Amino acid sequence: MLFPTFTFLIFFVIVFVLNWMTRQKPVLWKIVILAASLVFYGWWNWRFVFLLVTSITINWFCAKKMRDESVKLENFLVRRWMQTAVIANLSLLGVYKYYDFFVLEISNRLKQVGFDMGLPLLDLTLPIGISFFTFQAISYVIDVGREDIEPLSLLDFAVYLSFFPQLVAGPIVRASEMAPQMATRSDPRYLQSAAAYRLILGGLFKKVVISSYLADVIVQDVFANPASYSSLDIIIGVYAYAIQIYADFSGYTDIAIGVALLLGFRFPQNFDSPYRAKSLQDFWHRWHITLSAWLRDYLYIPLGGNRGTSRRLYINLMLTMILGGLWHGNKGTFLVWGLIHGLALVLERIISERFNESQIGTRFSSRIWSLIRWMITFHVVCLAWIFFRAPSVGDALSMLGGLFSFRFGVELVTSTLLLVILGAIGMQFLSKEVREAFQAKANGVSAPNQAVLFALGLVFIDWLGPDGVAPFIYFQF
Repeated sequence: MLFPTFTFLIFFVIVFVLNWMTRQKPVLWKIVILAASLVFYGWWNWRFVFLLVTSITINWFCAKKMRDESVKLENFLVRRWMQTAVIANLSLLGVYKYYDFFVLEISNRLKQVGFDMGLPLLDLTLPIGISFFTFQAISYVIDVGREDIEPLSLLDFAVYLSFFPQLVAGPIVRASEMAPQMATRSDPRYLQSAAAYRLILGGLFKKVVISSYLADVIVQDVFANPASYSSLDIIIGVYAYAIQIYADFSGYTDIAIGVALLLGFRFPQNFDSPYRAKSLQDFWHRWHITLSAWLRDYLYIPLGGNRGTSRRLYINLMLTMILGGLWHGNKGTFLVWGLIHGLALVLERIISERFNESQIGTRFSSRIWSLIRWMITFHVVCLAWIFFRAPSVGDALSMLGGLFSFRFGVELVTSTLLLVILGAIGMQFLSKEVREAFQAKANGVSAPNQAVLFALGLVFIDWLGPDGVAPFIYFQF
């Protein structure tokens, strides 16, 4: 079930009414939300509901056993149950996401040396959102094992893991953020409707209008056949894709956060103007923030983080980003995407350790130095996006070849396209004060007028957008 559809609108209106009718009766409310979430997830393929229920059961059971053992002070058994849960989660993810890839690779290598094992392919359909709810499940069992949180009841955990606004594409919400909100009996009189409407309309505009426009006008054509276009078309196509994936993904999470807010839940921020970053480290503090925090807390720090030697730190950074790339899929393009970010992060560390940035900056005015840092960061990110978007590493290299072929001429670039790209980048530099002032004015509008403006906004977005809605990019992960 896609957010920008009439089907979801009807679904959400029903859930919204039931949510606030039952919120003062905790058990009934949890049953209603769990049922709604399963319907939402099963709308694509009802068989996937069994996978979600399996994940809920395994992780809840392992977390319960961990706490049972911790009461007996059997730390060894606690670790074993934690490892069991993590392995089970990664196994489910691995079978659906990577099994066929590795079987094909192994079969091809064996054939090269004269063996044909005939290894079976499962040809499984990738369940929507499996990476997101798997990461949430892993964070839960690890947090329980570390005694950072108390285990949830089976019903509470089922609601947490399946909660439909963030189920299929994030943000990655932790149990420590969700559980306290489930325990409160929110009052609809204090609903933050203005903020929710702003997030939903902004997310829809980014997805339905901006992302769709850029994909149709230039991105699809340039990435499909870079040899047919000039260097200028290609570079603008790369910039356009950088904006498209931001508008698509941040648009989805904005809608998710807004929908959750209408149900009385506050989700963590997932994007914070990432294209204004002046370093790769800053970029990852702004892009897909909940994934960045997950990788930091459950991968980078357990690997050793910045403890130990500089060499160990560099290895930890590289491993984290490579695994972050492979989380997106089994293609070599995602591996290269992770490698580019890992190498850039390591290079930043080396430069900061060997050179004093303030001394480098004194050779330029502060504004010029900030501009240089921003341009370098933005173009490293765009370089990585080429591999992320391209069907294969070879196609990505063809894009780079076309980019540096210095073929002249313009076929796809228009003034409207440039205006959209520049406007989207410019919006990243709006100050926090301006955004807060706008939200304050929105909060001052009466509830009936908010509803009218929201409806008008939906009509306007529908008028600007194309017929039909393309699937969100991150649904495939």
